[in-house]
Amino acid sequence: MADCVRTPPLVRDDVASRPFAAGAGPVAQWLEPTAHNGLVAGSSPAGPTRRSLGCDELAKWQYAQEAWDQLQFGLRTGKNPQVCITTTPRPIQLLKYIIADPGTVVTRGSTFDNRSNLVDKFLNTVMRKYGGTRLGRQELDAEMLEDMEGALWKRGHIEALRIREVDLPPLNRIVVAIDPNASSEEDSNECGIICAGLGDDGCAYVLDDVSGVMAPNEWAATAIRLLRERRGDRIIAETNNGGEMVENTLRMLDSTVPLRAVWASRGKVTRAEPVSALYEQGRVRHVGPFPRLEDQMCAFTVDFDRKEMGYSPDRVDALVWAITELMIEGEPTRRLLLG
Repeated sequence: MADCVRTPPLVRDDVASRPFAAGAGPVAQWLEPTAHNGLVAGSSPAGPTRRSLGCDELAKWQYAQEAWDQLQFGLRTGKNPQVCITTTPRPIQLLKYIIADPGTVVTRGSTFDNRSNLVDKFLNTVMRKYGGTRLGRQELDAEMLEDMEGALWKRGHIEALRIREVDLPPLNRIVVAIDPNASSEEDSNECGIICAGLGDDGCAYVLDDVSGVMAPNEWAATAIRLLRERRGDRIIAETNNGGEMVENTLRMLDSTVPLRAVWASRGKVTRAEPVSALYEQGRVRHVGPFPRLEDQMCAFTVDFDRKEMGYSPDRVDALVWAITELMIEGEPTRRLLLG
C-alpha cells in the first residue's frame, strides 16, 4: 500500500507493540507525526544521534520538509546510517525528491499483496468502492499520481502559499462550513467540515479540516465544538441534502449557535471556480497541510465524475462554502478581539 525505502528489516516489539529497526540497537527510533516529536508541531526533532530511523506516513507530516531536514543532522553514527520510510505515495515535493535520489531504493507494494493479513470484508468493501478509481490507484495500488489535467487547483500553488499557524495574521472573521451527509453507513459520503478565517490582510486562511463519515448528531457536535474552539462567528450549512433536518440537528444541540443555511442552486464546478480564482491570486492560504482535502482539490476538474473518481468531493464543497462566505458573499464584518 505504500512506497518503502528499505533499510534493516522492520519488526515489532512484542512487549511495547511498537515498530523498530532490527539490529539498530538503542539509537534506532520510529517516528510518527505527533505533537510531541515536532513532526506536527513544527519543533526540531533532531536531538538524539541515530544510525537507523523509521518514518511512518511521511507524506502526511504537517511540517514534512522541516522535520526531514532536522532528522538528517541526527543520522551521524554507524558505518551506513539509513532511513526506512513507509508512506502512501502522495505527490508532495519532498517525497519526489527522496525517490529521485540515487541512493534511494524503492519497494512498491499494493494492499492486495498483504491480503493474507486482511479480512475479506475490508477487501471487498474497498474494491467495491475504490477499485479502478483514481483514489484507489493511490491508496490501494501505491501509484504516485500527479495533478490531473484541467483540475481547478494545483499542488505546487497550494504548497507555495502554505503557512504555519504561528504566522497567522489577526483574523477578522472565522466560519465553519458544513456539507452534510444524511447517513453514516459504510458506503456513505463524508460530511465535509472546514474551518476558515479572513485575515486583516484581506486573505482567507484554511484552519481545519475535520471531515469524515459521521451520523448527523456527530457532525453537528463536531462543527459546533470547532466553532467554539476557534471562537468563530458562524456556521455555514448546505441544506440541499437534508433540508430542515440540517438546521434542526444543529439547533437541537445548541439553540443559540450562529447559523446561516445555504442552498446550492448552481453546480459544484460553477460554485468552485471563483474560489479557485482566489487561490490563483494568492488570496487563500492553508495553515499547515490538509492531505485529503488537497487530494480532492487537485483532482477536481471541470468534468468531475464522482462515479469514476470513487467519491463525492464533500471536503471541497465545504471549502467552497467557507471561502465564498468570507471572500465573495459574506459581509465584511470585523471581529472585536478582547484581551
